Amino acid sequence: MFVEQILPVAHERLVEIRADVLLKDAARLLHETQKSLVVACGSDGSMVGVVTKSDVVRQIGSCLGSACTTAVAAVMTQDVTYCHPEDALEDVWATMNERGFLHIPVVDRERRPLGVLNARDALDALLGEVKNQESLLRDYVMGVGYR
Repeated sequence: MFVEQILPVAHERLVEIRADVLLKDAARLLHETQKSLVVACGSDGSMVGVVTKSDVVRQIGSCLGSACTTAVAAVMTQDVTYCHPEDALEDVWATMNERGFLHIPVVDRERRPLGVLNARDALDALLGEVKNQESLLRDYVMGVGYR
């Protein structure tokens, strides 16, 4: 199974913001969309980083509340672990599990965001595939549909 097979679900989780806007705008997006991660993009539309709710809380703690004029670029994680639609979902899940990620951006070859893969969605898809393979194997062993 590949990431592209659950890309429609990942696309629904995608929230983008320009890296040069204020962090309070990213905070507003995180709140309004009920998402945990916002993908920060450069002027060409490619991903340059991500901002999480934790990043916002950490920065607001050192700002003067709503008067914070910090840009997204100053707070975002720039060294982002991401995946491509053609990556094996099992490999992406292993990376997420190993690093403790709940979300990972899905990007194209030019690093333009296509979606945000959620660990629960990945696990559900992988478990669904295993159940399907188990059913097929059981049918084969039992001779169902064969003469």
